[in-house]
Amino acid sequence: MKKFVVVLILFSITVPATAQWLARLWPDIPRTADGEPDLTAPAPRGLDNKPDFTGIWNGPPPVARLDPANLQPWVSELASQRQQDFYKERPLFRCLPNGPETESFAGWKRFIQTPATLIILNENLTYRLIHMDGRELEANPVPSWTGYSVGHWDGDTLVVDTVGFNDQTWVSRFGVSHTEALRVNERYSRSDFGHMQAEITFTDPDAFATPWGFDMNMTVQADTEMLESVCERGSDDWSGNLSVTEAKRVSVSPEILAQYVGVYSGIYGGGERVYEISFIGGELIATIVSAYSALGLGAAGLEEGVPRALVPFSETLFDGLGLGYRFIVNNDGEVESFIISHVSGDYTYSRLP
Repeated sequence: MKKFVVVLILFSITVPATAQWLARLWPDIPRTADGEPDLTAPAPRGLDNKPDFTGIWNGPPPVARLDPANLQPWVSELASQRQQDFYKERPLFRCLPNGPETESFAGWKRFIQTPATLIILNENLTYRLIHMDGRELEANPVPSWTGYSVGHWDGDTLVVDTVGFNDQTWVSRFGVSHTEALRVNERYSRSDFGHMQAEITFTDPDAFATPWGFDMNMTVQADTEMLESVCERGSDDWSGNLSVTEAKRVSVSPEILAQYVGVYSGIYGGGERVYEISFIGGELIATIVSAYSALGLGAAGLEEGVPRALVPFSETLFDGLGLGYRFIVNNDGEVESFIISHVSGDYTYSRLP
């Protein structure tokens, strides 16, 4: 029995808990002289001589600038109502498919491509089926969370048109809705082995005055596998809203608020994020001025550049749309940092000189 325990311990030491199957070399891909995947090698092509997108991809949330003036009045009003409840009804927060929401185009994805079909498997266990067999778009497909997609080639660019969305999803994490008339156009290109680019356009005359969209970049994740990322607990038990937050507001002197003004840097999502704290119109304002993912790409998405008013609960504790902001002051009275309390944990941002 003792020998068995010793052997088991040794085996545990030699097999890391991070699971060795995640580090598995992909066969038949271009490599550099040192054996690393050659991301700048020519893009692979399928039997039809078209670029082959098959593989595992990852990319940061896109920077999608949606002009509020482009929203139909009912969309603006509904988005404002959802902000009051800290976006509690967002499908992603309710463990539902997030459909055409801008952030759904990013993250980990596995592409499986054949001449007739492109399948996109998402890390949250949802998927998309894109028909590439020459069929036309259905005139009245049954509304669904991910819609009905048909693709075709424009030279080496894959063009995907999708209709048939239900009206239960959003197009923005900030509560922007759409109707069942929504049409999404995607244009995918693979410039080389390691990089994919996409142009996404939303058209819905009942929700937006004019079509709008964004660009996106993804990088192939060679020599690894994709892990699932599943929502296990929804937002049904969330409590509080902006009215409750305002009721808890306390008075803090302008002199104290002004001492928090500055630029702060910290780590979120595996990459650097920089906040600017400003004092405008008697209120403290937090704004993400830059964010980078672990891949070195911009990752703030829609949040970057969007000011967030901080409501004081005390001289050092503030609320910003449901997130807690606590400023840390040392014994010399100097502001050293602030801590953001998020559902995923606490994140410290140090004040820059």
